[in-house]
Amino acid sequence: MLDVQLSELAGDAPAGVGEALDLIAGFDDALSQGFARIGEEPAAALAAVAGALAGSPVGDRVSEAVEKVTAGSVGDEHLAALAGARAALFGAVHDALLGRLDTALGRTRAAWEPAESTSEVAGNLLDGCRVWLRELAIVGWHGVDHDLVSAADQTIEALLAVPELRGLAVLLDGLATELRASCPIATMEHLPARRWADLWTRALLLAQHGPWHGGAEPVSGRLLILGADVHEHATVVRVQVHAVLEPAGGAPARLVRTSVAAAKVDTIVGPTLWRLLGAHPVLLAALAEHRSVEITDLPLLPGGDLVWHDDRAQAGDEADPFAVARIQLAAATAPAVTPLDRHPVRIAEPVLVEGYKTDGRTIDLGGNTLEIDLDRLPSCGPLTPALVKASTSCVGLVRWDGGRWWLQPLAVQATVKKSPVAAHNGDWATGPTDPKVVKAEAKSGDVVAVLRERAGRLLRK
Repeated sequence: MLDVQLSELAGDAPAGVGEALDLIAGFDDALSQGFARIGEEPAAALAAVAGALAGSPVGDRVSEAVEKVTAGSVGDEHLAALAGARAALFGAVHDALLGRLDTALGRTRAAWEPAESTSEVAGNLLDGCRVWLRELAIVGWHGVDHDLVSAADQTIEALLAVPELRGLAVLLDGLATELRASCPIATMEHLPARRWADLWTRALLLAQHGPWHGGAEPVSGRLLILGADVHEHATVVRVQVHAVLEPAGGAPARLVRTSVAAAKVDTIVGPTLWRLLGAHPVLLAALAEHRSVEITDLPLLPGGDLVWHDDRAQAGDEADPFAVARIQLAAATAPAVTPLDRHPVRIAEPVLVEGYKTDGRTIDLGGNTLEIDLDRLPSCGPLTPALVKASTSCVGLVRWDGGRWWLQPLAVQATVKKSPVAAHNGDWATGPTDPKVVKAEAKSGDVVAVLRERAGRLLRK
């Protein structure tokens, strides 16, 4: 039984995880204060990182980088080595946690196969990225001001014009936007030090040589949807669909993900969010109607992400996500994790849990408990905390956050007033089905249409 298998996660974290996270916390504190003048405590934290990696292939480079930075010499190659050291520590934590989860689930995972990138990018653009990131490291988060944040604007604009570098551009833009909104940072009581260090580390590593993950593999076959994970922010909505791919030609089934996103304003919330994704009608209909999707030559990235093209997809037969999970999930091969994605916050593995008891906050796994992440329930679907509390079956994502494992529901089966009920995050992808929600939407009007009309009017002036 899967609940018994998941109960194995309820114990202590794998050996060394706590120590590695302590080393990372020390690094992040040093970065927050800046590398211009490193005090005794930050120097000791960096030396501890170097000591932990002394026996690794990067040990010598990290030790040299720590010596140089501590002595006041902050070069690009030294910062790259430090960023690599931090990423390596998080990678080790990720691998230990994911290995335990795969063992508990009995899940087979593909091996990572390195690939050389054939993309050629403008070196001057990457130089500009590294200059800005170096300045951030020198002054630390406490030393960031509006002038330093604005110094990245020209580089970001140039990066956006190069398709291969748009991922790096968006990453830098996100970091710059958060820093700008937080200025003056010196007056902040609490810094999101780990988050900003995560963004800085990833950006610095991507800025070394540009795209690194190799090319995409075109795949065709039948896509069987498990559920949708909706990420809502003030300025963007993103729907990440988890599915099982049955490749054409009879190859073994694979776990995959695909995502679609749209820009938004903070006044667009609830079921209205789906209207922003109208450019993907096949995918939205498949979510709402619980159908399979026949795909043709969709690019599959090495980490298991399908690049969605709605014109290469066609709706198929009905495919209940719970039936898919019961029949297909256990045998599907999970994708390899790409090097820069080896971070515990990225763990989100689809599972089916059945026959459990829950108080709405935790589920009982035969004596052990697994916490339910209700904060990730989206506002644009019918899945509510009350339905989760009444549920006995759940398709969800197992995550690791805050030092423990969580279950994030994507869909549940429950009994309400003695009647069976199923609710999925994507049920309202083509419009809400709850009469009360439909009535409320009709009363408030089509916010998206109004905003688009106003935007068009402004553009015509």
